[in-house]
Amino acid sequence: MLSIIFFNTHPIQYFVPLYQAMAKDDAIDLTVLYCSDETLKGTTDKQFGVKVQWDIPLLQGYQHQFLKNNSFKPSIFNGFWGLMNWGVIGYLRKAPKSMVVVHGWASFSHVITLIAARLCGHTVCLRAETPLNQELLKNKLVRAIKNSWLRFLFLFVHRFLYIGQQNKLFYASFGIKEDQLFFTPYAVDNERFQGVSKEIDRLSARKKLGLPLDKKIVLFSGKYIHKKRPLDLLEAFNELENDSFLVMVGEGELRVPMETYITAQKLSKRVFLTGFINQSQIPLYYAAADAFVMCSGIGETWGLSVNEAMNFSLPIVITDICGCSFDLVKQGSNGFLVKTSDITGLKEALKQVTKLSQTERQVMGMASLAIIGTYSYQTIIAALKKIAAPIRII
Repeated sequence: MLSIIFFNTHPIQYFVPLYQAMAKDDAIDLTVLYCSDETLKGTTDKQFGVKVQWDIPLLQGYQHQFLKNNSFKPSIFNGFWGLMNWGVIGYLRKAPKSMVVVHGWASFSHVITLIAARLCGHTVCLRAETPLNQELLKNKLVRAIKNSWLRFLFLFVHRFLYIGQQNKLFYASFGIKEDQLFFTPYAVDNERFQGVSKEIDRLSARKKLGLPLDKKIVLFSGKYIHKKRPLDLLEAFNELENDSFLVMVGEGELRVPMETYITAQKLSKRVFLTGFINQSQIPLYYAAADAFVMCSGIGETWGLSVNEAMNFSLPIVITDICGCSFDLVKQGSNGFLVKTSDITGLKEALKQVTKLSQTERQVMGMASLAIIGTYSYQTIIAALKKIAAPIRII
């Protein structure tokens, strides 16, 4: 049996279904270590600006353990020093030799886990999401200091698990060899989303949500924060004809300026700000849409809502800085790429996608569905088994 230990900050709605799928595999002995349980208690999300408690089971169907947080300012929202889980050292000392997968280096606990796992004889795997294209846009001095630190930290890592093309290029820029790199894509629960897609049609979803039945619906799903650039979308959408309708699923600090713009431009009958929507209800909005837009800027290291939308066979409009834009959207095939902050370009892409005939939209949608099939939990599991094979435990 293959022994695998995942180390993560807290239960994350996108990762839990992966753990549940792995736990069902008889060839894998999985344990997930968490640094904090604060999000399970309905903590206020600083970016959403509201109290968030996910309505899908986050602790069922897999083996997990919460480690005591010894930080002097304990919280997953308190930066590098917010997580200091010294207990991970003792856990790794006693655990059988395993593959230890650590998600990034954002906290003190991540760092000590990488080092302790290596010193305790485990096979250490690092899975982060940093894209090279965004790193190259950062301050050179800051980047040089960060790179020096990472070169030291990477000495403790055996395998690097990249989530997409730009993430792979980031590791390659440090001289990481090809045989140390394994593709473990960022993925969502394709099976769940595609299941909903088959169960409910566009018209039924719109009726259930109270959305217009006769409009071309453009969907945005994300926090109303600067990184997501929702005001860019509003400005571009304002130039479209009245046969289109914009649904913006989310919540956040930019809600007031968004509402101000909507009122000033008399868009209240053409734009709907939903507020926070939980996981069980989000699939209905994808099912109701004709196209999906992500217009984020720097900081959007991937963009998992694009994965979600593609499971509903939707054409995609996405800005070129987004980490997933290099992997998931093929220009003119399943969507359109736009330069970040280019309002005119975004407007033209929206015009194109809302003018698609039903046949053209279906062709693009099927292309989206074909692409997203590879970005799955099954692909991740297969890669982990390939890495773990040499450390087979009898």
